[in-house]
Amino acid sequence: METTEELSFLSTLLPLAGILFIVAMGVVLLMQQFRKNLYRQKLAQEELIIIHQQELLKSSIQVQEEERKRIASDLHDELGATLSIARMHLMTLETQTEKNAAENMQALQNIRSLIETSITSVRRISHELMPQNLKMFGLPDTLQSIVNMVNSTNNIHIRIDCDEKVNQLSWNVKLGLYRICLELINNTIKHAGAKEIGLDIRCEENGLDFSYTDNGVGLPETTGKPGLGQKSIQARAMSIGGTLKVGNASSGGFYAHMFIPGIQYTS
Repeated sequence: METTEELSFLSTLLPLAGILFIVAMGVVLLMQQFRKNLYRQKLAQEELIIIHQQELLKSSIQVQEEERKRIASDLHDELGATLSIARMHLMTLETQTEKNAAENMQALQNIRSLIETSITSVRRISHELMPQNLKMFGLPDTLQSIVNMVNSTNNIHIRIDCDEKVNQLSWNVKLGLYRICLELINNTIKHAGAKEIGLDIRCEENGLDFSYTDNGVGLPETTGKPGLGQKSIQARAMSIGGTLKVGNASSGGFYAHMFIPGIQYTS
């Protein structure tokens, strides 16, 4: 009798235990799915934040470039024109001054020299703010002209290999690459004590590859926060969709590498 009751109890308990097990497994699976969904939502939110930050950075740099363009135009069109007119008036006065008025003539010549220096400075600043050569001749030729000027000093030699296809990039990307190159070259000349610089810009099927090296002293071992120049380069790289890595090469010197995935080329 007891055996029959025990069997009856077990036959009732086993299905109930099976149901409880299935419910428990269901709860575990639901919790796992909930955590996965929560993790996906968190990743999506973080991705949206990153995209938003990149858009803000891109907009900020675009605003800066527009302001540079406006200042360059004002310098060239207004201040440059005014200085040119003043120079013409001084040249007219020089021809009208009596030959025996040597002191007046020297003073006029000094003023004209100062004005001509100012005109040259205005032209240089306006070109730096908005590089006209980049618009007219493209990135490879513009960089080559800078390289030629640096190499002519015989203090440092730059080797450059820039793919002509970069001229098919959008203006913002070309301008960003131009600014990054100038900032890196300037940093090397000012701080690295290098004798050689290597600059390579290659257009790959899956993106654009940028590489910069020098054989200088490299970054200090105890570098804390990045300096203003390095922050500017990082911001430029991010604004054009690139990921920039900088550091000291194992063979000595400094390196910077950037890759821009999914780059678009115009026909």
